[in-house]
Amino acid sequence: MDRVSALDEPLKNSLGPATAKVMAEHLGLHTVGDLLHHYPRRYEERGQLTTLAELPLDEDVTVVAQVADSRILTFNHGRGQRLEITLTDGSGRLQLVFFGRGLHKPHKELPPGSRGMFAGKVSVFNRKLQLAHPTYVPLGRPDGVAGDDDASAVDAFAGKLIPIYPACKGLESWKITKAVDAVLPRAVEAADPLPPALREGRGFVPLPEALLKVHRPETKADIEDARARLKWDEAFVLQVALARRRYADAQLPAVARKPVADGLLDAFDAELPFTLTEGQRKVTAEIFADLATEHPMHRLLQGEVGSGKTLVALRAMLTVVDAGGQAALLAPTEVLAQQHHRSITEMMGGLAEGGTLGGAENATKVVLLTGSMGTAARRQALLDLVTGEAGMVIGTHALIEDKVRFHDLGLVVVDEQHRFGVEQRDALRSKGKQPPHLLVMTATPIPRTVAMTVFGDLETSVLDQLPAGRSPIASHVVPAEDKPHFLARAWERVREEVGKGHQAYVVCPRIGDDEEEKGGKGAKSGAKKTAAKETEEPTDKARGKAGGKAAEDAEKRPPLAVLDVADQLTAGPLAGLRVEVLHGRMQPDDKDAVMRRFAAGEVDVLVATTVIEVGVNVPNATAMVIMDADRFGVSQLHQLRGRVGRGAAPGLCLLVTDMPEASPARARLGAVAATLDGFELSRIDLEQRREGDVLGQAQSGVRSSLRMLAVIEDEEIIAAAREEAVAVVAADPELASSPELRTALDALLDTEREQYLDKG
Repeated sequence: MDRVSALDEPLKNSLGPATAKVMAEHLGLHTVGDLLHHYPRRYEERGQLTTLAELPLDEDVTVVAQVADSRILTFNHGRGQRLEITLTDGSGRLQLVFFGRGLHKPHKELPPGSRGMFAGKVSVFNRKLQLAHPTYVPLGRPDGVAGDDDASAVDAFAGKLIPIYPACKGLESWKITKAVDAVLPRAVEAADPLPPALREGRGFVPLPEALLKVHRPETKADIEDARARLKWDEAFVLQVALARRRYADAQLPAVARKPVADGLLDAFDAELPFTLTEGQRKVTAEIFADLATEHPMHRLLQGEVGSGKTLVALRAMLTVVDAGGQAALLAPTEVLAQQHHRSITEMMGGLAEGGTLGGAENATKVVLLTGSMGTAARRQALLDLVTGEAGMVIGTHALIEDKVRFHDLGLVVVDEQHRFGVEQRDALRSKGKQPPHLLVMTATPIPRTVAMTVFGDLETSVLDQLPAGRSPIASHVVPAEDKPHFLARAWERVREEVGKGHQAYVVCPRIGDDEEEKGGKGAKSGAKKTAAKETEEPTDKARGKAGGKAAEDAEKRPPLAVLDVADQLTAGPLAGLRVEVLHGRMQPDDKDAVMRRFAAGEVDVLVATTVIEVGVNVPNATAMVIMDADRFGVSQLHQLRGRVGRGAAPGLCLLVTDMPEASPARARLGAVAATLDGFELSRIDLEQRREGDVLGQAQSGVRSSLRMLAVIEDEEIIAAAREEAVAVVAADPELASSPELRTALDALLDTEREQYLDKG
């Protein structure tokens, strides 16, 4: 058997079909290599040898002692049995207890007079020190006289590191330990993906040695050696895959789109009523440099809510139109597409009225394309795109349909890219005669290491300063269950803001229409506190079960709903104000009409679902009340909060929750209220989630390849691995001289997984 196929051998050949089936179904382990890469989560440490007179309570100990007596007792009217064994070592006494069917083996192996070595946690029962179901090794001859091998047996047993594996029902950690023992000899056949010069230069142990040490460490130093090596492998292989993707993209042809003097961009800039921030100028220079090259730009533009990403993207789009191409902006929802179309055409003024009497001389057409458009408007938009009459199009998934043809698509801008799948982005890019340039935008700040890992094939630009005139946002947690008067005060604050001529949002996680209410009107009781929630967006799965009855009741109660809350507010604390609702099941024209009225100041309070999460820009809206805020994720709360404080007046965000003070959910809300730094919040958010979630496991449908690397904690490793990967790929793009690395790529990043990594 060769080095590669040894680790590809199905587990059923080594472990038997029943165990292999459980491993495959519950742990995703199919081959010997899979099991060797199923690392211990932690290690239990047997206590060093202790005398019975010095036993510490509630600590793991290892003792060597003689059995003084042994007896089986019955309890529960004869239906239960327990084995009690008394140990002595001359300094003190200790009781061992075994229950159920597990008592017969130790009763036989540990008769009075025999010696043994015992490990477990010390507890007290009936004023006696005891070990319940301890691990043990009989020592010496049956007569209790010590044998020659006892000393070495004691040394091997006491202080040993016991691996604890991620387990599942029907396959406990000790069974996985036994299975690993069966395949561990194969570790010597593992192909080492690191080039020898790189491994030796960084002082890493060989891969087979790392696998042996991580599964069966002799010392804590062994664990550190193994983890350092295995973390590096995961980071390096992933970065090589991304570096190869970037290299391949750089070989593709594209039309260079260079700025043109006295074109649309210059005319647009001349009309801007403000100056660009330093960050906007810096990021624009990076984008313009990419657009001027003859291979496709692949750039991620991330920045805080309200940092001016849309303006940067618009200037890039105008540059492409000036250079004879077309630009498409892909938005995740109709509300956001309409908002973008409205704000962009307003910013451009006459420059967006190409072909009309009021249009500027060098104007272009900016068309909207969504799934709900009427037939005539849709037909005209499609005609404007295929003839080139429209230089810019803003739309939803409707842009991806086969019927949509472009005259010369030069730039694709994807807003809030995490809402789209790879196939959707690729479908739009394929509409260019040559691969168009790509600009991906997100208002969800991403820590540097996550950007290097998840978006590693994109160059990253960051907008981290807000434009002049943006106001601070004060955020507070409102514990509605603990302090109902705080909620009453929240509604007073909303009335005060409206009294000053401003407007407010109330956000709920659920819509609350008849279809949703089939399960009963349970939400009504919770909504008495006047609040609301919707299920249009997935709620935060990261919130842990909070302790106590209050937390349990809060989680069991149906989320508050837009329609219920709007009714209660208009009949109660906000009576007399102009209150309207907005949610995803409304007709597109109705949604657009509501947003237009709100933007025009004709609505005081908008009770909405998360459809207002991104892109909605109403500078006069200064207050936001988020009901059942604990049901939203950290990043989502930050996004929602960014809808206020967009003008000269300061913003206010109130996070309403029924969760008790000591719950994890309240801690998360406290973190959101404590900082406006989106990057800090994204770290908090990601630290509370599995690495697989961070890497898009749910979207890709593939188990995460990262078993040991933590993208938040291991920043230095990821950064160093990226540098090494770039150098390796630059010298040998096909990895012809590194067959082991090529094998590791195939194993860790199968075709489906690697395609997911292609954000372009």
